[in-house]
Amino acid sequence: MVHKQPEADGEAAKRQGCVMSGTYLSLYKYLENRYANTVVLTFAEIEDLLGFALPDLARLRQEWWTNPDSNPDSNSNSNSNNDQPSYSHSWILASRTARPNLLAQTVVFERAS
Repeated sequence: MVHKQPEADGEAAKRQGCVMSGTYLSLYKYLENRYANTVVLTFAEIEDLLGFALPDLARLRQEWWTNPDSNPDSNSNSNSNNDQPSYSHSWILASRTARPNLLAQTVVFERAS
């Protein structure tokens, strides 16, 4: 039971027993509120939404986007989903998959079927 949410429209952030919160909440909200099945964002656009730079791993390793549970996020304590959602929850809880193009510095977020 979450007593405090940063914004009232965060009720949709609750799925699969996990509540989206933290530093990647703004990316989640953006993806959740897009009607298009495919959303393409540049790294710069993602950073504008977040208000901070993506970690180096996001720019260098495709696995950061496609296999987040196997890659430790240096900006979080651990992959324990009990404390705070992982960065990947911002698209997973929005029912999206992430497909990065590291050379183009873009990510395609597809709505999961």
